[in-house]
Amino acid sequence: LRPAAFAHLTEREYEVAVLVSQGLDNREIAACAYMSEGTVRNHISSILAKMHLKNRTQIAVAYYTSQ
Repeated sequence: LRPAAFAHLTEREYEVAVLVSQGLDNREIAACAYMSEGTVRNHISSILAKMHLKNRTQIAVAYYTSQ
């Protein structure tokens, strides 16, 4: 089950958020999720906007505090 804080994200955005929270960089996320690095950047930007966050560290904090 997905934490409530992440409920409004798409499946791919949530997948990227989980990988960000595991400490992966954009290149590693792209390889794991079979997408380009540009797409990863777009998803991260979308996650930050939807969740009103400022950086990827805040994505990881939000993920682990919602568990």
